[in-house]
Amino acid sequence: MTSMISLQGGPGVAQVRRMATEVPGPRSRELTARRAKALPAGLVSGAGVYAAAAGGGVLVDVDGNSFIDLGSGIAVTTVGNSAPAVVSRVTAQAQRFTHTCFLATPYEQYLEVAETLNRITPGDHEKRTALFNTGAEAVENAVKYARVATARPAVVVFDHAFHGRSLMTMTMTAKQAPYRRGFGPFAPEVYRAPMAHPYRWPSGTENCAADAFRQFASLVDNQIGAEAVACVVVEPIQGEGGFIVPAPGFLAMVADFCRARGILLVADEVQTGIARTGAWFASEHEQVVPDLITTAKGLAGGLPLAAVTGRADIMDAAHPGGIGGTFSGNPLSCAAALGVFEEVETHDLLTRAADIGEVLVRELGIISAETGIVGDIRGRGAMIAAELVVPGTEEPNREAVAEILRFCQNNGVLALSAGTYGNVLRFLPPLSLPDELLREALTVLRDAFRSL
Repeated sequence: MTSMISLQGGPGVAQVRRMATEVPGPRSRELTARRAKALPAGLVSGAGVYAAAAGGGVLVDVDGNSFIDLGSGIAVTTVGNSAPAVVSRVTAQAQRFTHTCFLATPYEQYLEVAETLNRITPGDHEKRTALFNTGAEAVENAVKYARVATARPAVVVFDHAFHGRSLMTMTMTAKQAPYRRGFGPFAPEVYRAPMAHPYRWPSGTENCAADAFRQFASLVDNQIGAEAVACVVVEPIQGEGGFIVPAPGFLAMVADFCRARGILLVADEVQTGIARTGAWFASEHEQVVPDLITTAKGLAGGLPLAAVTGRADIMDAAHPGGIGGTFSGNPLSCAAALGVFEEVETHDLLTRAADIGEVLVRELGIISAETGIVGDIRGRGAMIAAELVVPGTEEPNREAVAEILRFCQNNGVLALSAGTYGNVLRFLPPLSLPDELLREALTVLRDAFRSL
């Protein structure tokens, strides 16, 4: 059975939920035992099952269990796992060459990806794009561009933020455990402002945007000094923080403030970018045009690729040879990204993301009314979350999230958690997920809530 499954993949995977064994099954348990002897303890995985094939809206494990995928590899396989345009382009590229290093011998595919990102990112100004490998690399390089362009040192980020695991981006990340604990000392000149979090703002949702902006402005003007700030880095929807959508108007006020003081606005769209929210970029929902924008995750359909796209004058400020990397903009990853762009535009996946979001919000609303443990439902497009609380309070209910995820996995649905307090269920389904599987997954989710 295992060998037969391993020969299948991509869209050829049967679009069904099917449980062939207990979860995890015997083959996954065998691999877990091998893992304990080969991998370090700090490297953990959410699910205890091992993948053998994936495509459309399902993931098949090594024991033949077929799961409905509501996680997309943490927002990576947005256009579907092994999407046809991605596979065909990567296969053709692999037959030509797999690597030359763009810094040594460049190639056209890199230019095509950059030209596309220059076209689809917000704003009609002249832009440049540089390619990297990971979201953390992209964010860190955006900071480098901002510092060299402004000749200023300071970086401002927000509560609940996640920007990566390198030294700089770990410093920028808000959550102490597991991302920061024990790994200090951290990078200097990074400052944190309150995020306009409507659900948990102390003086109420109606005051959230104005109060949060006032505190942010005071921090920059009175504590740091605006003349020392190179950039403000913000996720238009905070990902690992729990899919927090900033209060309406907050991002626009921050953008105006930055523009008035010569501070660059960096939109970290590593998790929100590339069609995930029903627009190419989540910044578009707020009519915000960042100076720099970072992408990764969904950019290359599962291959490692990231980018910084920004105003030409900023991107041209770095000296020759100051930016780059051996694998940055690898030709296979560039080919995959061109396949992603093709899938989104050919199949109108922006509309598909919005449609999936409407279904998720509606069904989660029904679950909320039935159970009383859903404090907040938020997000945009196919990036929706439910924050779970102890009934009658706003106290985080982390235990309920763990039980629901366990029930879902045991019954053929893979989902994810998030949030500063670990009490958020997040849903990031691939946009190739068939309607009937989405409905079936939500039925399992409803049963999971009822089982509490």
